Amino acid sequence: MDFGEWGVWTSFRQIGEDEAGEAAAVAEAAGFPSFWLGGSPRLAQVRRLLEGSTKLVVGTSIVNIWGYDPADLAREFHELEADFPGRVCVGIGVGHPEATSDYKRPLTAVEKFLDGVDGAATPIPVERRILAALAPKMLATSARRSLGTIPYFSSVDHTRFARQTVGPDKLVICELACVIDEDVERARALARSYAQLYLGLRNYTNALIEHGFTAVDIADGGSDRLIDHVIPHGSAAEIAAAAREHRDAGADQVCFQPLGAKGIPAADWRALAAALADPA
Repeated sequence: MDFGEWGVWTSFRQIGEDEAGEAAAVAEAAGFPSFWLGGSPRLAQVRRLLEGSTKLVVGTSIVNIWGYDPADLAREFHELEADFPGRVCVGIGVGHPEATSDYKRPLTAVEKFLDGVDGAATPIPVERRILAALAPKMLATSARRSLGTIPYFSSVDHTRFARQTVGPDKLVICELACVIDEDVERARALARSYAQLYLGLRNYTNALIEHGFTAVDIADGGSDRLIDHVIPHGSAAEIAAAAREHRDAGADQVCFQPLGAKGIPAADWRALAAALADPA
């Protein structure tokens, strides 16, 4: 699968499920080769994205193991694969301990879930699935049992660590939330509002503290240093430069999640694509 160097990340909460086909067409026309759908979707929900585009690779970021039977996931994958061969990547993850009372022994749960996928009548091939991972043991599992990893809300230092942990032959695909706005205070306010949820989830805060930040940075809605790094803002060119830092640290792909637009962020996607095409 050719994910390309750059992709887009969004969810139906942002674009609306009924507009999925249009969103896929806009992203593809802007020049992005892949589209990551967040918000713990059912895999079958990516069908509209595939129908709305011609070559776009579509991945989930992520389907949540606590809400799925492994055999059902495998069946849904092969139903899509029959109609859109080579275009679906199944992103799988455990979510967050704050989100479900079922969250216990996440590494064991992921291994068991993948055993179930592999034991299905028609398994999902290893090369068509990827794991959400931040901590060392989950990163090692992602390298052993999937294409690699899709970290979210993470630092450049974590990208470097993820590359070192999964090795040179596995994928590291980073989500990058961003704000295209050159008014610093307004952009930071939007970024801080978005970050509020994630700064209350210990999977993310532990990773940030392990990789470049302190508890002081996490407190009180996030320091300017943390907000500016994890959610870059400014011109499209400045955000492209921040994305290239992740690439230089070892990311195979960076997928952009522009904040602030209502509905499909078409103008932001186009601006980012144009900035990325400019070698300066």
